[in-house]
Amino acid sequence: MKPDYQKTMYACFTGYVVQAAVNNFVPLLFVTFQKSYHIPLAQITLLITINFMIQLFVDLLSAGFIDRIGYRSSIILAHVCAALGFLLLTILPEVLPPFTGILIAVCVYAVGGGLIEVLVSPIIESCPTDHKEKAMSLLHSFYCWGHVGVVLLSTAFFSIFGIENWKILTLLWMILPVANGILFATAPIYSLQDEGESGLTLKELFHEKYFWIFLLMMLCAGASEQAVSQWASSFAEQGLHISKTLGDLAGPMAFALLMGSSRLIYGKYGEKMNLDRFMKYSCILCMISYLGISLIPVPFIELICCAICGFSVGIMWPGTFSKASASIRRGGTVMFAMLALAGDLGCSSGPTLVGFVSSAFGNTLQAGILAAIIFPALLLSGIILSRRTD
Repeated sequence: MKPDYQKTMYACFTGYVVQAAVNNFVPLLFVTFQKSYHIPLAQITLLITINFMIQLFVDLLSAGFIDRIGYRSSIILAHVCAALGFLLLTILPEVLPPFTGILIAVCVYAVGGGLIEVLVSPIIESCPTDHKEKAMSLLHSFYCWGHVGVVLLSTAFFSIFGIENWKILTLLWMILPVANGILFATAPIYSLQDEGESGLTLKELFHEKYFWIFLLMMLCAGASEQAVSQWASSFAEQGLHISKTLGDLAGPMAFALLMGSSRLIYGKYGEKMNLDRFMKYSCILCMISYLGISLIPVPFIELICCAICGFSVGIMWPGTFSKASASIRRGGTVMFAMLALAGDLGCSSGPTLVGFVSSAFGNTLQAGILAAIIFPALLLSGIILSRRTD
């Protein structure tokens, strides 16, 4: 690979760290917002839903404008929005009604997060690497490392300097998208298509019958991941007999670390592995972890199974991206945007199914997790069907 492409890849890796900061920093401040601005906690938690919905909306719209304005302009715009959102978070709650100010800031950086998710995968796919599946898996591991880093570094800052100085840390996190936006401005970015070739339109993509298999696989990948990770802190609290504060750190950290490890392993040794086989075994391991959580009512065992689930879902999202890109050669931006949309919908539908089933069975979380085993099972079916495209 040409040395210049190292710069592009480093920028993409850091882009996922920026998205991790966008998604995981503000939730650490929810209790502070509640106490400082006297905003009901139920109202504050709506910010997670709003952030998610805006990113879904961006996924949907991005297919129509990214190719028009270009990848470079779009990815720089994404980082500008992320940086501006962090800046506004320190200003607007003081000059507007606090919740309104926080909401506007979240909306601005959510646009940046949504664009980053759509853009970095096709940018890394366009790099002339010898093993694109390895690069894709390594790329997606950086969201996990970013998640861990944001939570640990923020927690350390609050412990040393006090959470009342959260605005200083917010401005420090703002430096990350600013610096990476500058890096993207100078890094080489190439098209997914060969010269003179255009990507598929949305209508043409919908006529690709295997696209619908990959779309289902992406939905199941997101659902398989979030169906369990949303409850990771609860498993940690009960399994380790620790406080909610420590549980919120230990559970998600264990899940994210093992998910990142899975992606890193394939990113390093992918040329020696068969992607389909790795994904199949991961689906089976995921189903085993679901069964362990559901059928073995021992909190510490549930925590271990939760961590194993993190490892098993690691390859699902980047692996599906790689398989779709290899099978649908002219998929282009439209395909990556639709796959991101399906994955994000899965991230919502997984916890929703768990919640509904759990409520129907007397708030028994294990029943909801057992029902969600349908997602890795369907993903496994999709992998088997998609092999016919190879």
